Amino acid sequence: MAAAAPITDVLVDSVVPRVASIAAFVAAGVFLANLAVAFGLVERIAALSRYLTDPANLPREVGTAILATTASPTAGYGMLAEFRKSGVLDDRATLVAVTINTFFGFAQHIFTFYAPVLIPILGLRVGLLYVGARAAISLSITLVGLLAGAVFLSDRNVDRGRAAEVDAHAPDGGETTAREKVREAAESTAEKLRSILPRLAVVYTAVALVVARYDVQQLTAVADPLTAPLGLPGAAPSVVAVFAVDTTSGALFVAPLIEDGVFTPRQAVATMLLGGIVSFAFSTFKRSIPFQYGIWGAEFGSKVIAVNTALKVVFIALAVAILLVP
Repeated sequence: MAAAAPITDVLVDSVVPRVASIAAFVAAGVFLANLAVAFGLVERIAALSRYLTDPANLPREVGTAILATTASPTAGYGMLAEFRKSGVLDDRATLVAVTINTFFGFAQHIFTFYAPVLIPILGLRVGLLYVGARAAISLSITLVGLLAGAVFLSDRNVDRGRAAEVDAHAPDGGETTAREKVREAAESTAEKLRSILPRLAVVYTAVALVVARYDVQQLTAVADPLTAPLGLPGAAPSVVAVFAVDTTSGALFVAPLIEDGVFTPRQAVATMLLGGIVSFAFSTFKRSIPFQYGIWGAEFGSKVIAVNTALKVVFIALAVAILLVP
């Protein structure tokens, strides 16, 4: 056990400055992200999506659904569901389109969560490494969908003539003034901070106190048989457990351990990605099943979940292996 530091010293020297700086960066980042969404800047990222439809043997109208996914996953999936329901896409073509959607759905989260929230919590180096790894995973899945369309789709899987007749469009939120958009962005930022800051203060304080009072390496040595084969510290299972339940709490949990030298940046990112694999069990029941079943119905929704989960697990495992290569 390390020499016990007074709680007040830990709070003043570590917790308060860290929480304050993270809160400031998160507030600025979330506000700018909300402005980007409100003024339609995020949608421009998906403008190139139409160039993916031709190589994948999909109707060009499907590119509109991919663009809509960047702004609103619900709208994008709803549009694809309409294309499938109307006979423009058969099941195979729809699965290909959903797979291609992956990176564009992820792009929204870069602006609304990863950049404004996780990077300030994890620090620039670890944050960019983690977001870059997640972006590479999503892009790889999209490329798999593109390749699958090129190889397995033909005119038998799509009805191009009917595509232009289908009324599949993203919902129009109506015209709002620039002042209203700024006000809505500020309100959304305040709501996000209210949800994050209590967890930030509690989790960071708890971890900082443990790090200050105990030798974390010795404390977690019991987990070495589980983590040593992967080259990860004994604290890794705890990080995976927290990260699997809640991404933000997991980032808050691991950040002080990175600063204290328990994890290297690559080990931290690999551990968080492992937490992402475990979290599929939680997110599938909490979010994926209700969402996908609501869009597609139980039978086809199960296929979408199976394909998404399998591809994510494969590419996350590959990313972890690359990160842990000596």
